[in-house]
Amino acid sequence: MATKRFIVEVEKAEPEREGKPSAGPAYRSLFAKDGFPQPVEGMETCWDVFRMSVERCPENRMLGRREVVNGKPGDYIWMTYKQVYDVVMSVGNSIRSCGVSQGGRCGIYGANCTEWIMSMEACNAHGIYCVPLYDTLGAGAVEFIICHAEVSIAFVEEKKIAEVLKTCPKSTEFLKTLVSFGKVAPEQKEEAEKFGLAIYSWDEFLTLGDNQQFDLPVTKKDGISTIMYTSGTTGDPKGVLISHESIITLIAGVKQLLSSVNEQLDFKDVYLSYLPLAHIFDRVIEELFISIGASIGFWRGDVKLLVEDIGVLKPTMFCAVPRVLDRIYAGEARTRWQCTTNSIRSCSPCHPCRSFLTVVACCHVVQGYGLTETCAGTFVSLPNEPSMLGTVGPPVPNVDVRLESVPEMGYDALSNVPRGEICVKGNTLFSGYYKREDLTKEVMDDGWFHTGDIGEWQPNGSLKIIDRKKNIFKLSQGEYVAVENLENIYGLVSAIDSIWIYGNSFESFLVAIVNPNQAALQRWAEENGESGDFTSMCENPKAKAYILGELTKIAKEKKLKGFEVIKAVHLDPLPFDMERDLLTPTYKKKRPQLLKYYQSIIDGLYKGPK
Repeated sequence: MATKRFIVEVEKAEPEREGKPSAGPAYRSLFAKDGFPQPVEGMETCWDVFRMSVERCPENRMLGRREVVNGKPGDYIWMTYKQVYDVVMSVGNSIRSCGVSQGGRCGIYGANCTEWIMSMEACNAHGIYCVPLYDTLGAGAVEFIICHAEVSIAFVEEKKIAEVLKTCPKSTEFLKTLVSFGKVAPEQKEEAEKFGLAIYSWDEFLTLGDNQQFDLPVTKKDGISTIMYTSGTTGDPKGVLISHESIITLIAGVKQLLSSVNEQLDFKDVYLSYLPLAHIFDRVIEELFISIGASIGFWRGDVKLLVEDIGVLKPTMFCAVPRVLDRIYAGEARTRWQCTTNSIRSCSPCHPCRSFLTVVACCHVVQGYGLTETCAGTFVSLPNEPSMLGTVGPPVPNVDVRLESVPEMGYDALSNVPRGEICVKGNTLFSGYYKREDLTKEVMDDGWFHTGDIGEWQPNGSLKIIDRKKNIFKLSQGEYVAVENLENIYGLVSAIDSIWIYGNSFESFLVAIVNPNQAALQRWAEENGESGDFTSMCENPKAKAYILGELTKIAKEKKLKGFEVIKAVHLDPLPFDMERDLLTPTYKKKRPQLLKYYQSIIDGLYKGPK
């Protein structure tokens, strides 16, 4: 790299050693050149984050939800930090009265809401591991997590109670108490009691510990705060152990980063709680807002109404995934998006619509990168730095990062343009996979966590994500294919919405399942005198030839090798989705499941061109 403007070198490169590939130098953020930022004195656990804000600003607005009047949503109504604290203490006493104490496991299952946060804070207060259950996963995964984590009490959104009851009786080996965020139907109470499961409405549960008082235990900073299960693309979910120290360290780093670019947060800031609290990204951002005594407002749970919620709440920070921002970019809400405030900040690992949103929303739009295992934040682009468009920015100022060569994929961490597997070291890292020491050893090496993602350093010190290490296979002629990188390239074709590329060691060429863009395909049909609805058009051989031609054009434009050119496609009008188990809750492709679902079609594609 020529300039390295936003990073500083902290460790020298490591040449290739026996059994180990070469590794590039280790870098950290320029904003941490004098050392990593230290947490606020006395703030060692997630309970301290909340407790100190209650002591400092008890009357500040903390949690808000939209009031419903005559069936119509109105303004946000708020609970103060002191009001939330009082409920949290009641919840904590009730949990303890059920026999759950420090080190116990408490599940939380449902959409983001005030009760979610208050249940989480009660866990923090009493040193109980918070175990989020994915709102988008079915009963199979919920049952697995309850049993694997040995969850003894669970707080559940009212409409999710039925899903939990489906896990009985297997889950009731561990699960003894169920608490609804709302009410409990008589038939649900009757069913739960058949399995020996105590079940309470929220109001009932709050009074359970009224006549009892439990002292708060001493929790160490390296103690576990939460077990977050990652969906994964294969196998059972993995329980990622995240300590209080990891979250506190991240908060300190984000504060330093914002201060370094003159974008400090304060108690007047407002956050829209939209991304699932079951994921680490939203969890740590909400912890950040709590640490400064700021406000958190919850969306209504309907993505079609999201822009309206934004307009009413007027958040100063909004975090989203690319799928949502792409919808806004595509025009679904273009005419409704309003400039809510000149200081709004938006975070997303998305770049195609970044410039558009910067102008339309009158805000900084930054993109980032992180994993559950790195406690979310690892890289984030900087505002007012156009050169970082398409990158995830430099490291946050509390981690060291290096690239490790992947020779079989042609990535060299010591080349003029360093490319390799992204490895991270620092106190934000997870404490291991719960009950899976074998998996932990696979990804940890001398303090370095191997992400499995391939990055490329840019001259200014920002990082570009270019590939995925595990998404590689060999064709019959011995050539390796980095499939995720190819999908990113072919994904540039405007006539398609999504693509899954397949190949194996018994075949010499690639084939693909494509979700075509409906408007683009219909426009092509009109221009070429073809008729029929979208579904029948996807079966039209001429339409397949058109899409294949567009893919071939981009392959030539990007100078792909001959074996990287797709030779046959199938057009599916139905987008890849979670309902068919083709995507994870974070919209990653489940490649084994995709192959199983499309196996007969893949076989047919290989019987065609040779």
